Amino acid sequence: MIRPPLEVADIVRTYGTAFIQRHRWLTTLHLKVLRAIAVCRTAALGGHLEQCDSCGHQVIACNSCLNRHCPKCQAAARQRWLAKRSAELLPVPYYHVVFTLPHVLAPVALQNKALVYGLLFRTAAETLLQIAADPRHLGAEIGFLAVLHTWGQTLLHHPHLHCVVPGGGLSPGHRRWIRRGSKFFLPVRVLSPVFRGKFLSALEQAFQKRKLTLAGQLTPLQSPPAFAALLRAAARRNWVVYAKRPFAGPAQILTYLSRYTHRVAIANSRLVSMAGDRVTFRWRDYAHAHLTRTMTLEADEFLRRFLLHVLPPSFVRIRYFGLLANRHRNQLLSLCRSYLQSTTSPPPTDGAAHLCHHCRRGTMRIVQRLSPAQLSVWLPEAPRAENSS
Repeated sequence: MIRPPLEVADIVRTYGTAFIQRHRWLTTLHLKVLRAIAVCRTAALGGHLEQCDSCGHQVIACNSCLNRHCPKCQAAARQRWLAKRSAELLPVPYYHVVFTLPHVLAPVALQNKALVYGLLFRTAAETLLQIAADPRHLGAEIGFLAVLHTWGQTLLHHPHLHCVVPGGGLSPGHRRWIRRGSKFFLPVRVLSPVFRGKFLSALEQAFQKRKLTLAGQLTPLQSPPAFAALLRAAARRNWVVYAKRPFAGPAQILTYLSRYTHRVAIANSRLVSMAGDRVTFRWRDYAHAHLTRTMTLEADEFLRRFLLHVLPPSFVRIRYFGLLANRHRNQLLSLCRSYLQSTTSPPPTDGAAHLCHHCRRGTMRIVQRLSPAQLSVWLPEAPRAENSS
């Protein structure tokens, strides 16, 4: 794999020590993420010898940190995940539905990530399942996956949920497949107020049960009247539920999923330069015809924004609901295929294997594990990118 000219790891290695010394709010989890990114694919983690099973070409490779916040580790994880999901696609149109929390609630979410993000998953799923089951809309039990994103293009905190939903579902009693309507799948004008009501009700219950942390600038919200005022302000906001037209087919849905499943706040490919304590990166301006622009931040601010998106330990950011719930997924997918008269599924791919860059035919296989001491003979120093201006 060709290494990009600049990586998040280069920024962490260059500015991370000073950043840690200046910011005492960093938790052990933040430090663990920074450390993992800094040493990923360096001699510090050891490595392995890969050999092509066709031409015998050999390559020495450093081990990955496997931290889910590391941009370099997400590509392999994404391929492994897609290999498992490819066999689950149904021969129907697929829809993209996005649930977004209003900006006024973002500070509460930032101090209560596990709880608020969990409520986002739960209430969005309940909304989709409830409206889909209503005979006035679809009248069916649907299944879908949901992926949490917490960032916008400029790395600011922006919690939202991407849902990928097949266009149809099983009838009550699972006696037949019900297809989507001719014009719309599920109406956004109905989804939005139901989602808003469910989320605000759940958040109010969490406050009454004293499950919310409200510290620092949010300390005044510990007062019931102040928190009630926040909920009223949130209720007056426009709760964005976005629904995109159907995908063209299974190939397109897989391509789409690869963009929205295993992603971190920023990909290395978006980084432009690192010089003079500043970092420049590309971002897409959706408000102005999706134009690609550049933004330059102080290195401290870049790292601060990146760490806003560190998830709580063991928090699951890809979840499955309805027909795709883990406990009965295989059984119900088989039933759906029988009604859709589909007996085959897309062939799985080997997400862990990669082709030999030398002969372009064989597959690279690990033939020897190397300790950090052994690897240091080959790679005595951690790889560094040259600063560009």
